[in-house]
Amino acid sequence: MFKSIEEYLDALKNAMRDADPALIQDAQADAREHLTNALEVVREKTPEVSETDTLGRIIEEYGSPEETASAYREVERRTSPILKQTVKPQSALGRFFGVYLDPRAWGALLYMFIAFITGIFYFTWAVTGVSLSVSLLILIFGLPLALLFLLSVRGLALLEGRLVEALLGVRMPRRPLFSHQGMKWMDRLKALLTDKATWLMLVYMVVQFVLGTIYFVVIVTVLSFSLAFMAIPFLQALVPGVQIMYYNGTSHYFPTWSYPLCVLGGFLLWTTFMNIARGVGQLHGRFAKWMLVSE
Repeated sequence: MFKSIEEYLDALKNAMRDADPALIQDAQADAREHLTNALEVVREKTPEVSETDTLGRIIEEYGSPEETASAYREVERRTSPILKQTVKPQSALGRFFGVYLDPRAWGALLYMFIAFITGIFYFTWAVTGVSLSVSLLILIFGLPLALLFLLSVRGLALLEGRLVEALLGVRMPRRPLFSHQGMKWMDRLKALLTDKATWLMLVYMVVQFVLGTIYFVVIVTVLSFSLAFMAIPFLQALVPGVQIMYYNGTSHYFPTWSYPLCVLGGFLLWTTFMNIARGVGQLHGRFAKWMLVSE
């Protein structure tokens, strides 16, 4: 018999201790929401019944921690992240050039580009929200504004998690952290401020701006050099007067025999970067999971 919702959630976490942390967070969020809402409904209808007896009946209908854990594991087995490596060559050379067949590499490349856009938005939203919330706390509408800002941070963290899972193939939470709707504004604000997850989400939004900028600069730089090397033979052969360098009144060109090397060099440069991007995507996915998944 569980005397409180927290006891049930602790038992559920213990029953899922070997599961993915993101799955545990989803299971706990769903269980907390269901049990809290059901308990409030029963309290309104039959306030004379003790909370322990009421909670016992609700849990009996919802399922024991073991039953709930088993159900979530089964659902997870069927709905694991779609983005997986479908082709896994054995040789080192095959793994190097097989990066073009790996959806994780293309997903990481797309995510690194999107991270520049989301990083700017996250940073602007975080700095503006914190500044306004702190400066307006002395006014009557300062507390509601701070509460709405912190709730929006959680919403953006959930959105970021969906992007990470879709493009990087790392399992992230699919349910928002439960926020009690019946609490007073001051109590909800206090709960958000004392929750470690809120501050980790804010830190992630700031760090994303730095990482997104680095990703974008590196992608543009490498892509420019790769395309330039591969385009040199065609430009020199097809466009009259194209010169690679003009120095001291002398035009410099790549010799004809170096054309294949230029194309090969540009292709190898981009292929190498694709392999690096795949690894960076996996590292970023782990970082996002560490910052955005509550323990």
